[in-house]
Amino acid sequence: MTKITVAKGDGIGPEIMDATLAIILAAGAEIEIEEIEVGEKVYLAGNTAGIAKESWDVVRRNKVFLKAPITTPQGGGYKSLNVTTRKFLGLYANVRPCSSLHPFVKTKHPEMDIVIIRENEEDLYAGIEHQQTDEVVQCLKLISRPGCEKIVRYAFEYAKNYGRKKVTCFTKDNIMKQTDGLFHQVFDEIAKQYPDIENEHWIIDIGAAKMADTPEIFDVIVMPNLYGDVLSDVAAQIAGSVGLAGSANIGEKCAMFEAIHGSAPRRAGQNMANPSGLLEGAVMMLNHIGQSDVAEKVQNAWLKTIEDGVHTYDIFKEGVSTKKVGTKEFAEAVIGNLGEKPNSLKSVDYAGATALNLPKYQKKTPAKKDLVGVDIFVHWNGSSPDELAKKIQELDSNYIKLSMITNRGIKVWPEGFEETFCTDHWRCRFKPVDGHEIDHQQIVQILAHAIHQNIDTIKTENLYNFDGKAGYSLGQGQ
Repeated sequence: MTKITVAKGDGIGPEIMDATLAIILAAGAEIEIEEIEVGEKVYLAGNTAGIAKESWDVVRRNKVFLKAPITTPQGGGYKSLNVTTRKFLGLYANVRPCSSLHPFVKTKHPEMDIVIIRENEEDLYAGIEHQQTDEVVQCLKLISRPGCEKIVRYAFEYAKNYGRKKVTCFTKDNIMKQTDGLFHQVFDEIAKQYPDIENEHWIIDIGAAKMADTPEIFDVIVMPNLYGDVLSDVAAQIAGSVGLAGSANIGEKCAMFEAIHGSAPRRAGQNMANPSGLLEGAVMMLNHIGQSDVAEKVQNAWLKTIEDGVHTYDIFKEGVSTKKVGTKEFAEAVIGNLGEKPNSLKSVDYAGATALNLPKYQKKTPAKKDLVGVDIFVHWNGSSPDELAKKIQELDSNYIKLSMITNRGIKVWPEGFEETFCTDHWRCRFKPVDGHEIDHQQIVQILAHAIHQNIDTIKTENLYNFDGKAGYSLGQGQ
């Protein structure tokens, strides 16, 4: 018996949760339920997180969380409970299977059967943003080696555990050579440890286009957070409907399972909602807690129900569907099919599928780290890079000098183009004079001289080599 935390959520949440629990309990799930309140009521009671401290204690104690959709009130500084939960509990892997149910659910991709595994904690979703000048704001894209190693290894272990043949990596490392470059590098390193699983890498733009056009050529796709967020919804939609997809959020200690759709308050209380997305999340939960026989029974019964044409309003189609049913009636139909398998849709076999026990991340030996320059960002309202360079060169010393100015990443000095449009946000790169080494004190002196010259410095980024390899990007056009 496994104790799980359940939150029935808002809108259609209570209805689809009741239907989901009825199905998995009828299938023989050995679970004990501890319910908590999250979402709109908690938000409106003055808790901007949408979850009380006592509820956190329950989630952390039980370690398995089945959550229905919630409503986040507009405005007022309310935080996304999903994002908060993923980060607080270290739920680094988001897993979304997206399979076609052709011809019973309309799709242009009848052979589609992919799983998208998305990094869940970092990338641009670190949410670190600053306005730096009148015209420019920034968002920091943070990619870590631990984050890359954990999600890539999870993807290969998932493929191994579920009999998948290929893992594909999507990045944009032709442009973001440091951040996405690290993700791709780690993918290549870990892929070598799984010689029986095919691996490949695609640049995200053409990879996304290919996935939308010919998804059947992919199997498991792993990618950083933002790309995964976008493409997992695209994949669910082109498979048939976002409303049919479930999601698992997996960490080293805790896991959360949910539907990927929202709370649909307009449909609440009408016995209309399709519980399939949450049910798919519950199937993943059952596999995670080692009850794969129950998961298999539920999934096959659900497929048989879809195949029988017993459909809720959202996927009902004349000539294909045989019966339009409500939430409760759909659950009853699935329960009636427990023990059955679909005839034309591919049945599932979860024999051997268990929770993935991945090794903990092991820190590497620190690299030799050498300070080799500094980028100083300045707020300056002029438009002539040459004029700015003349002003900035007043900060030069015998040891370190201005070597480049960029604007929005493109080199504008020396030898810039007059056609390049410039904002008021400038990166001024200082590198050591040949034969000299620099230290942090010299950078402090540059900043002190900038204050004296009334130069508005808004940010610095030290430039390092790691084991002799540059840990920073060149200016575009260098």
